[in-house]
Amino acid sequence: MASAELRDELNCSICLSLYTDPVSLRCGHNFCRSCIVSVLDAQEAAGGYSCPDCRAEYPERPALEKNRKLRNIVEHFSSTQPDMEVTRIFCTYCTKSPVPAVRTCLQCETSMCEEHLTAHNKSVNHNLIEPTVSFKGQKCSAHNEILKYYCTIDAACICVSCWVAGDHKGHDVELLDMALEKTKEKLRKQLDDLNPQKAEIQTRVQNLLDRKMKIQEKASDKRKNVSKIFTDIKEQLEMAEKKVLSEVSRQEEKIVSQISDLIKKLEIQEDELSRKMRHVEEMCRVTDPIRLLQEKDLTVSSYGGNEDTGGDGGEVSTEEDLDEVLISLTLHRSMRDIVSNVTSELGVHVPDILLDVDTAHRCVKISEDLKKAIKSGEIQKKPESPGRFVNYSQVLSRCGFSSGRHYWEVEWNQIGDCAIGYSYPSIEREGRQSGIGLNDKSWCLDMCDVGYNVSHNSVRLALRVKPTCPTLGVFLDYEAGRLSFYELCDPIRHLHTFTASFTEPLHVIFYVFDEASVTIRLLSH
Repeated sequence: MASAELRDELNCSICLSLYTDPVSLRCGHNFCRSCIVSVLDAQEAAGGYSCPDCRAEYPERPALEKNRKLRNIVEHFSSTQPDMEVTRIFCTYCTKSPVPAVRTCLQCETSMCEEHLTAHNKSVNHNLIEPTVSFKGQKCSAHNEILKYYCTIDAACICVSCWVAGDHKGHDVELLDMALEKTKEKLRKQLDDLNPQKAEIQTRVQNLLDRKMKIQEKASDKRKNVSKIFTDIKEQLEMAEKKVLSEVSRQEEKIVSQISDLIKKLEIQEDELSRKMRHVEEMCRVTDPIRLLQEKDLTVSSYGGNEDTGGDGGEVSTEEDLDEVLISLTLHRSMRDIVSNVTSELGVHVPDILLDVDTAHRCVKISEDLKKAIKSGEIQKKPESPGRFVNYSQVLSRCGFSSGRHYWEVEWNQIGDCAIGYSYPSIEREGRQSGIGLNDKSWCLDMCDVGYNVSHNSVRLALRVKPTCPTLGVFLDYEAGRLSFYELCDPIRHLHTFTASFTEPLHVIFYVFDEASVTIRLLSH
């Protein structure tokens, strides 16, 4: 009875049979993988997903998690219990009420329950096997006799007639029970060999599951961090907006106030002029020459000479405009502060990289701002320097990095060949070993119109990626020993990551050839 109850618990609610490759939904219900996949496929066509047992709904197709513990229970149960319900083989003699058979007699070709089997065994000594309705595999197809022997030469089960007078006459044979035990022994040895392999696979699967969980946890933390950063950016943008708008309002208020003051002064002057004009007009209507000639207040000052306006009629003040440069600088500085805060939050330093002209090959021209390296067709007149590259058109940066996380960007003119990367300052300056990527002191990304390559210590790897944009990003994590290159297309594409244990400060290094040029992009200025 307990076995039947356990069997019910181990049945899939869809196919009503023992679980096959059981999987679980988030709601906790289990199904055969093939059964639930078929159900989900049908639900997908209907536009919604739900558990067949509890009807729990899912907005997206639910993930299926392997239930290894349940699978092991089913396998153990199957190996210890005869599958009566599946075979549906009943006792031949129990005709009134079907009773499951426990054994089948090969000679009698009948199946028996425990009661009839006891009576059968008392009367004869026949071969008994697991319950079956098919005897084709149990008897010789040529002689219709019970298979009793195993021919080791032909690897076949045979009857007595096959051995005595048939096709297997004179062959080495064994009793089936003996051959069975020998085969089982071989199988046990195979199991002994396979168990460590299975254990290794299980260990690898568990390691991958652990890694998967760590990645998911890390991604969750990163999402929270990114959300926080963008929340901070929004707040900083609002503050920056208020600051810039405040500056605009301040200038507006100042200039409008000045203009308003000038308007008031001019209105006073206008009123005074109007009064004087009315007086003059009145005098013009006077006919008495004595009265007109003796009038003292007849002198009218011109507008341009009025002392109240400063002698210029207020033209300088009224022409004053908004200081757009100051507004732009306020906006630019606010944006720069936001970028600096973001890089600080991410723990990434954006360095101000300057190229060292004293290391530049004589065919490499360096721009005045020390940000651009150009392959020149003419040899440059440069002073002697022990640090100057002799054989390769290369240049190092002035400063190096011996700790921290650093990110910078470079733009390639997409002409000729060039390479960017990092190098120890102890790199050779002359000979083949001085070339970028041709020694154990430099790591680089090569660029040409055909594709990208990465090189270190004379080992060159083709990335089989064709350039799609001229801008690249370089990230260095010194302590972690990671150097990564990215193509700044949309979306950004990771090209390659070097891993190493750095032992010296790392300087930026450029190589340019065939009129190529590379320019360090300004990110925080």
